Amino acid sequence: MRAIISVSDKSGVVDFARGLKELGIEIFSTGGTKKSLEAAGVKIHSISELTGFPEILDGRVKTLHPAVHGGILARRDLPQHLSQLAHNRIELIDMVVVNLYPFVETVTRAEVSLDEALENIDIGGPSMIRSAAKNFPSVLVVVDPRDYDAILQKLHQGDIDLGYRKRLAHKAFQHVALYDTAIAQYFNEETFPEEMTIALKKARSFRYGENPHQQAAFYIEQNVRQKQDGLASLEQLGGSEISFNNLLDLDAALNLLADFSAPTIAIIKHNNSCGLASHNDLAEAYRRALAGDPVAAFGGIVASNRIINLATAQEIDTTHYDAVVAPGYRKEALELLRRKESLRLAKIAPYRSSSSESHLDFRRVRGGFLAQMPDTLTKPELKPRVVTKRQPNKTELSDLLFAWKAVKGIKSNAIVIAKNKTLLGMGAGQPSRVVSVELALKRACDRAKGSVLASDAFFPFTDGPELAIKHGVTAIIQPGGSVRDKEVVALANKYNVAMVFTGVRHFRH
Repeated sequence: MRAIISVSDKSGVVDFARGLKELGIEIFSTGGTKKSLEAAGVKIHSISELTGFPEILDGRVKTLHPAVHGGILARRDLPQHLSQLAHNRIELIDMVVVNLYPFVETVTRAEVSLDEALENIDIGGPSMIRSAAKNFPSVLVVVDPRDYDAILQKLHQGDIDLGYRKRLAHKAFQHVALYDTAIAQYFNEETFPEEMTIALKKARSFRYGENPHQQAAFYIEQNVRQKQDGLASLEQLGGSEISFNNLLDLDAALNLLADFSAPTIAIIKHNNSCGLASHNDLAEAYRRALAGDPVAAFGGIVASNRIINLATAQEIDTTHYDAVVAPGYRKEALELLRRKESLRLAKIAPYRSSSSESHLDFRRVRGGFLAQMPDTLTKPELKPRVVTKRQPNKTELSDLLFAWKAVKGIKSNAIVIAKNKTLLGMGAGQPSRVVSVELALKRACDRAKGSVLASDAFFPFTDGPELAIKHGVTAIIQPGGSVRDKEVVALANKYNVAMVFTGVRHFRH
């Protein structure tokens, strides 16, 4: 057997090459890989010995040669192929061990030049991988160092079956596809190009998905145009295995907290916040968040945008939760929370949303994907326009902006009742907006007196605002834009309620 080894990722390659040599396999290699193997005492041949031609153009051309690709692509079951090889003095190549230049690592570095990026686009490597994968019944193609041990073991046993060869070929084509996707991403300057590929790498498998009969896994998106953050940075510090539904709730928590700069605690249940509060004392923020709906909080997740201290951990410890997520934990807080063996403790780097975000938000639909820019807060909406005779006072304005950030993270038709930067009640996912108002007020009860209300979209009628006002709401924030805006504003003026328009809608279906 004859093998070509040319790898950028050299982890494990020396031991693998030694194993191949012990099996009597002849090895050919290129520049950097050849130096590494020879430095470790592994005797190999240069690709130039195979091609009879030197590497040229600073290494840009070294394996693009008939002696290489002919030996890889020739079908062993076709006599005419073997005859042509013999006529041209080309020998068979039985194994190709290749992984590619570090293009992704290069272009994601700060201040990388175009020249440097171009030099890290591998040409010969993908060509050899594709040739070997095309001819996988006869040629082993190896792109993943994690496969080295298994391949050596199978070679020692004497044969590698067709099924395993096919799996290696699939991995090889996918390896090249991810690589080409990264290059296309780097060159792309359009938000919605005519053609697009999405590069995904499996991060973890789950016991099941949303329901026990559904198989599931979590994939991390590779995109050289955006920084990898969010769930990609998740580190589990304790508790049971993270589930599919846990990640959905963690994602909802991250998206919600991204809009809050003050110390904030969110309690998430079924992707919506049933508790939310901001306060300089994190433990107090938790107590206020829990007071929003202590019944619904049971079995949910707690999310913090600050490192969790002991006082906060002690408060969390009194209620049953599925998971806690934060940028970090003080040592004594982590020790306390770890006592509950089933409580999942996750550490995720803090994330702040920005109107300059360029990545796309994808939604799977039957037959394809919907793609849109992410829904972020804009600067103008954080200075809403007063449309009533009465201006909101300082406290009301602070609570209105808190409620506006809160309602953005709740499923439409969304209504939030808030006071003292605390979520008192919310209505979500109702076909009727007035029903969402009813639900939010029912949860807030008497606490609605002196509170504010946020609506993620305009009020089509006066019924919702009137119901809220009669329960004690003193200020309302909403996008505006209804044909009945004048009637809604007139109602607010009638009851001396302050109302502000943001001019921006935040539907979350």
